[in-house]
Amino acid sequence: MVRAFAALWAAFSSVSISNLVPWAFVSPAHDTFELEKSWGVYSPFHAVEEYIPPPAGCQISQVNIIHRHGARFPSESQTEDILSGVNKLQSAERYTDSRLDFLNTFVYPLGENLLVPLGAMQSFESGETAFHRYSSLVTPDDIPFVRASSMSRVVETSKNWTAGFAAASNHSYYPPLSVIISEEGNDTLQDNNCPTLVPSSHKEMTQWLDVYGPPITARLNSWAPGANLDNKDIHGLLMLCAFHTVASVPYGYDPGSPLPFSPFCPLFTQAEFESFAYSSDLDRYYSTGPGGHLGRVQGVGYTNELLARLTASPVVDHTSTNTTLDSDPDTFPLNRTIYADFTHDAPLMAVFNTLGLFPTPKLNTRQPKSNRIWQTSNIMTFSSRMVVEKLVCDATVRGRDVSDTYVRIMVNEVVQPLAFCGAQKNGPWRGLCQFDAFLESQAYARHDGNGDWEKCFA
Repeated sequence: MVRAFAALWAAFSSVSISNLVPWAFVSPAHDTFELEKSWGVYSPFHAVEEYIPPPAGCQISQVNIIHRHGARFPSESQTEDILSGVNKLQSAERYTDSRLDFLNTFVYPLGENLLVPLGAMQSFESGETAFHRYSSLVTPDDIPFVRASSMSRVVETSKNWTAGFAAASNHSYYPPLSVIISEEGNDTLQDNNCPTLVPSSHKEMTQWLDVYGPPITARLNSWAPGANLDNKDIHGLLMLCAFHTVASVPYGYDPGSPLPFSPFCPLFTQAEFESFAYSSDLDRYYSTGPGGHLGRVQGVGYTNELLARLTASPVVDHTSTNTTLDSDPDTFPLNRTIYADFTHDAPLMAVFNTLGLFPTPKLNTRQPKSNRIWQTSNIMTFSSRMVVEKLVCDATVRGRDVSDTYVRIMVNEVVQPLAFCGAQKNGPWRGLCQFDAFLESQAYARHDGNGDWEKCFA
């Protein structure tokens, strides 16, 4: 596997990072706190549960995968926020805590926006998993149909996925990246199609930062007299722990080994990282999640494409679909058994919202609920993926006169309950929704968002 990755990663610039220390939190109960699972949307992919095969008597007939890009460097705006805190700390008169001593020689090493080696690796592994799990659906005349939104990190993620799929098949099947959808026009794999949408999530994030940030700001300012950090700097430094760590994973990294955590990580406590993760929860909830104004309608286009594939019928949509691409069988075929689409976190959250996944009451900006299901560290990591399986089950299995068809949805391997279409809560049939009931449950998408799309242009 290392040799396979070396060829893939040659396209990436090497990252030289010094002063990295293996490190993890230990709670008073001596349970290891998995730090990398507390970074919200900046957490690297982890399977939240083990994959559960379909019930006996059921065969998978089609698979639709929608996949977030892998781990990346920070964006331009994130880099500005990060460097503000770093520069202030390095301008301090002195350090009163040894945890800051590494800053005497620290040189900021990160680029911007591009996929990092860990992102390539996890995308490759995702492609391998897809082949091993669904190889019975693949023939020389029926290989996965792959699309990607046009941003570089999304395209590179899709290419690493196809390379992993090919490697797992001993290079018998190499699905090409067939369609790259421009983010300058209608694109169901992007969330910039609604001109009047003004996300409110930054307001909610700031309100929460004003709750948990001041004690951290005071502590770090006491450790670095004269730094004059503010709460926004704290958010940037917490992001840096995550971005610095995922960027430092070397070529040939053993997935079973501890991550090489950034020296910025020990500056914060377990509770502070949990608060930081809640910032991501608020951000996505109040943008394209259930709390976002017009967020749900951003996932209608993709959902209607999904329904078209499941029913082998033309796309019926008047929202964000590219009708030129979707009306052409070369760029939107309806006869494949595996489809893989690559996107960003915000549009994938919108798809969750459209479908009805993760229904969550309003998130409080002052007091998180520990048992909430809307936790981005589990549902929207780097390389997160939603898998929709179409299954045909023998008539005898459930006492029916004829074979029946079902839909099952998994997010990061967790079978979704699909209560909105009558799926069972427990047992081997957990999460299986009868096909027609699933189609009926998607009335919001089938009716172009019930008037919400027009509000995007009002």
